Amino acid sequence: MPTADSEQGWRRLDARTVRASVVTVAGICVAAGMPTALGIASSSVFWALVTVLPASVAALVAAVVVEHVRLRRTRYRVTADRVELVQGIVVRSRRSVSRDRIRTVDLTAGPQVRIFGIVTVKIDTGEGGSAGGSVSLYAVAREEGERLRAELLDRGGGAGEPVTDGRLATFDPGCVRYAPLSILTPALGAGAYGAVLQVAQWFDLQAGVIGWTVGLLGGLGLVGALAVVVAAGVAIGVVGSLALFVEMWWNFRLDREPGGTLRVRRGLVTVRSISLEEQRLRGVELVEPLGVRTAGAARVDAVATGLRSGGDDKADRKTLLPAAPRGEAHRVAAAVLRERTGPMPAALTPHPRAARGRRIRWALAGAAVPVLTLTALGGLLSSAVLLHLAWIGAALGVPIALALAVDAYRNLGHGLSGDHLVARHGSVRRSTVALQRRGVIGLNARQSLFQRRRGLMTITATTAAGSGAYSVHDVGAAEGLAFADEAVPGLFGPLLERG
Repeated sequence: MPTADSEQGWRRLDARTVRASVVTVAGICVAAGMPTALGIASSSVFWALVTVLPASVAALVAAVVVEHVRLRRTRYRVTADRVELVQGIVVRSRRSVSRDRIRTVDLTAGPQVRIFGIVTVKIDTGEGGSAGGSVSLYAVAREEGERLRAELLDRGGGAGEPVTDGRLATFDPGCVRYAPLSILTPALGAGAYGAVLQVAQWFDLQAGVIGWTVGLLGGLGLVGALAVVVAAGVAIGVVGSLALFVEMWWNFRLDREPGGTLRVRRGLVTVRSISLEEQRLRGVELVEPLGVRTAGAARVDAVATGLRSGGDDKADRKTLLPAAPRGEAHRVAAAVLRERTGPMPAALTPHPRAARGRRIRWALAGAAVPVLTLTALGGLLSSAVLLHLAWIGAALGVPIALALAVDAYRNLGHGLSGDHLVARHGSVRRSTVALQRRGVIGLNARQSLFQRRRGLMTITATTAAGSGAYSVHDVGAAEGLAFADEAVPGLFGPLLERG
């Protein structure tokens, strides 16, 4: 349990962090020391023990000493209006965050700390680039973390506070089937090949591994060998994507808690708890990557203020529902926004056919760049291989580009659904956003030279939430201005000439 200081409510971190750090450092020593020990042991076992064991012992002792000093030099307290943290061994720092500016309180517990019953508490104001925008407590007891989360997100709603709606969504094991349909699958397969070559290089076996692979697949011919390599990579990627999905989303739960807080809990090895105040919510976004959309599924993200604009964890923190059947995604989106029906209507207003021509031209231009480059290089170098790659690229790339362009046009749409402005676009990644009209702080109408020639316009709604701007792409100029005026009356109205 955290230790209370004698003065003015200061508290210390949990002493079990020392044991957790020792376990972490021990794992690092094993992972880093094994390749070194095996490499040295190939020539001398004695030198392997003399080199690796003292270094590992020194690292463990240093971890214990540093953690004990860090515990003695770190303290925090929660007052009526602020959260304060004092830390630092060589350089002391004091961080203070106003409770009114706190947007999220997240709890994270990796496997090495879960076994000791402690968690890391991250208190964030969502102010990207601000040194004082967040406070991280590594680590406190699980009960203390839950108490801090409830206390810091309680805005004192009193008797008028809405009661909890309970569980909004839970983990569906059947949704695991959508994991291999993402772009992550081939990336993991390629990464596995790279890891094998890297490990082989550590032991000076890379040339042998490549030679063994060439000898094994040499009898299949070039096409057959490539097919086997691609198939094996895809298989590895499928297994990896399934494992990653299970680790991230196992035991997923989405709850609405008293006080108007949405809470996501998930994770198999590392357990995460992410909280989001509903008063910071400005809408939801239905995200449908091409593979997932083909299977009839979608992901639900929050459009909210206070989500830090930088950092690698932003995408994970804003996701309210992982890939799930589209009907379930619409249900969860409606429940999050407290509506009876989904905020994304089944039929949106389509865009003019001129928008399709723009997408076809851009798609063909994109497909032509590699083809023309290969053709030019093939002609200059008199390379038949490059010329063959050029016509193969054209034969495959042009139909794919046309199909994606037509699909992107069909996905364009906009509309109004109650209190929400709805906009949809994209093909490889189709996005449908339902943005609260009262959350729109500005509207921009933009026309390029080519858009003006075809009577098109892009309307962009700016907001303090999510990505900060959401656009209705290539809508008819008159229709787009009328839509903007109806969506947020008063912004464009004085500038419009009524016909």
